[in-house]
Amino acid sequence: MHQKALLFILLADQNQDEDADVEDDLDLDLAGTEDNDELDGEEETPPAPKAPAAPKVTYKAPEPMGEHFFAESFDRGTLDGWVLSKAKKDDADEEIAKYDGKWAVEEMKDTKLPGDKGLVLKSRAKHHAISAPLLRPFTFDSMPLVIQYEVNFQSGIDCGGAYVKLLSETPGLDLVSIGFTAEEAAEGDQFVDKTAYTIMFGPDKCGEDYKLHFIFRHKNPKTGQYEEKHAKKPDADLRSYFTDKKTHLYTLVVNADNNFEVLVDQTVVNSGNLLKDMTPPVNPPAEIEDPDDHKPEDWDERPKIQDPDALKPEDWDEDAPAQIPDEDAVKPDGWLDDEAEYIGDPDAIKPDDWDEDMDGEWEAPQVPNPACESAPGCGPWKRPMIDNPSYKGKWKPPMVDNPNYQGIWKPRKIPNPDYFEDLQPFKMTPFSALGLELWSMTSDIFFDNFFITNDRNTAERWAADSWGLKKAAEGAAEPGLAAQMLTAAEERPWLWIVYVLTVALPLVLIIVFCCTGKSSSGSAQDSLSLTSLQEELKGAGRLQPEKKKTPAAEYKKTDEAQPDVKEEEEDEEEEDKAEEAKSSPAAEDKSDEEEAAAEEEEGEKAATTEEVRKNCVHVEWVLV
Repeated sequence: MHQKALLFILLADQNQDEDADVEDDLDLDLAGTEDNDELDGEEETPPAPKAPAAPKVTYKAPEPMGEHFFAESFDRGTLDGWVLSKAKKDDADEEIAKYDGKWAVEEMKDTKLPGDKGLVLKSRAKHHAISAPLLRPFTFDSMPLVIQYEVNFQSGIDCGGAYVKLLSETPGLDLVSIGFTAEEAAEGDQFVDKTAYTIMFGPDKCGEDYKLHFIFRHKNPKTGQYEEKHAKKPDADLRSYFTDKKTHLYTLVVNADNNFEVLVDQTVVNSGNLLKDMTPPVNPPAEIEDPDDHKPEDWDERPKIQDPDALKPEDWDEDAPAQIPDEDAVKPDGWLDDEAEYIGDPDAIKPDDWDEDMDGEWEAPQVPNPACESAPGCGPWKRPMIDNPSYKGKWKPPMVDNPNYQGIWKPRKIPNPDYFEDLQPFKMTPFSALGLELWSMTSDIFFDNFFITNDRNTAERWAADSWGLKKAAEGAAEPGLAAQMLTAAEERPWLWIVYVLTVALPLVLIIVFCCTGKSSSGSAQDSLSLTSLQEELKGAGRLQPEKKKTPAAEYKKTDEAQPDVKEEEEDEEEEDKAEEAKSSPAAEDKSDEEEAAAEEEEGEKAATTEEVRKNCVHVEWVLV
C-alpha cells in the first residue's frame, strides 16, 4: 500500500505542476519555438543511412583451364561449330517426323547477367537435334569422366527433356552425319534418335514424372550387342529444379573404380556403382532357369487341403435361410390394408398429342396416396425379416496341412550360355561428339556452359567462372524475405493461413501479454496500468524536479480550491498552540519518538521509491 500510495502522490504532484504551468508554457511557447528553430538550424539531424545497393555482377566469359575435351559458353553469339540435323524419324507421322525445331543463341528473357548468352530451344511440339564435335575423342582409361552443363526452364516445362548425349565414335564420323557412314550422309541422313551414343545424361519430365537420367550403353563382350543400363532413381526431390525457373548446374562424374555421382548445383543427388546400381545389371547371372524343364503332373503345390476324415454334423441344416419373418412383430394400429401406397395422379391430363395406337393406353403418373400420410402404412402388411439363429450355411470340411505338399515348383538351374563377367564397365565406348536430340512441348529451354574433362578440379574452376557468376547475379537480384513470402502467397493462397498462425498470432499474443500482463512478484506496484508506468517513465524513469512558481503564477486561475481569510486565521492559531505544546518536556520526549518514527517511515518510503524507479526503468527497457 505504501508503494502504491507513494507512486500516486508523486504522479498527482507532477500532474498539478503541469496543470499550473500550462499557461506559462503557452506564454513561452512562441519564444521556445524560435529558440528551437535556431537550434534546429545549428544541429540538423543527419539523414538516415540508405540501405546498401545490391552488388552489381559484371559478366565475364569463362576461359577453360586445364585438361578438357569440350568447352562451349556461346559467347561468340553464333552456332559456329554446331550442326543442325535435318533428318526424319522413321517411326513418326510425316507432320512431326522432321527434325525442324528451331535453335538460337541469345540471352535469357529475364537475364540477371547482361552479356551472358546460351543455346535456346525455341520451338514447341517439334523434334530438335543439334551436335558439335569434341576437341578430341574421350577414351575411358584410368581418368574419370566429368561432364557438366547448365539448364534453365525459362517458361517452366510440361513435357520434354533437356538431356545430352555423348555420341559414340564410329568409323567415318563427321560433322554432317554423326553416327553415319559417308554413303548415308550423301543421302541426307543426319543426327537422329537412333544415332549411337555412349552416355545419356540430364533432366527429363512429362506429367508429374520428374527424372534425372544417367544411361550408358554397355557392349556385350560375347555378342558385340549394346544394351542400355539405367542408373537407379535419385532419392532427392527433383521438382524444384523444373519449376523454380532458375539456372541449375548438372554434373555427372564417372570414376575408373566404377563409382558414379550425379550432382545438381554441386550437391550430390544420386550415387552408386556401375556393377551394383544399374538396371538391368551389367553382368548376367551365372545360372538361369532351364527353359526346357517342366513341372511334373503329380507335383502338389497345395500347402493346405480339406480334412478327408471330417464329417458334417447331423444337425447341420444347409437349407436353413439366412433370414426369417419376425414372429413377434405386430401390425401397427391404423394400418390401411385396403389402401394402395401409390395412386394415379387425379390432376393429370392426357396430352393432346397422345396416340394410343403408337403410344399405348395412357395412364396417369403415380403419386403418393394422400390417405397414407397420416397412417403408419398402406397395402398388405408383412412381417419384417430378422436374422435366422439356426442359419449355418454350406458346410465345408476344415483345412489341414497337406502331407503331400512339395513346395512351389521352380525349373532347375543350368549354366547360363550367355554368361560373361565384365568387372570394368567404366571402360565404355569412346565418344567424340556431344549432341542434344529432344522433343519438347515447352519452348525457351536455355542451355549454357557445356564442359567435358577428366579432372574434377578443372570442372569446378569452370563452374565457378560460369555458373558461380550466374548464381551470384541471381542472388543479388533476389527479392527480400518479405517479398518472397508475398510472392509465394500469391501463387499458393493457403500460405496466408500459415503466416497468420506462425507470425501474426504469436506477435499479437506477445503484445497483449506485455501490455496487460503482471509480474510474478505480486507487489502492489505491479497492478499499475501500462499507461501509468509510461507517464512515470517520462525523463528516463526519473521525476522532474518541482518547478518554482513565479509570484504572477500564484494568482492565475487553477482548479485548486482557494482558502478564505477565516480559514487562514484558524490555521495560524493551530500552529501557535502546536509550538507551545512542543516547548514542554513531555512534548519534547514525545517529539523525539515521533521524529524517529518519521525518519524510519521516510527511509522505508525512500527505499520503496527506489524500488519502483528500478522496476519502471526495467519496464521501459522491455518496451523499448
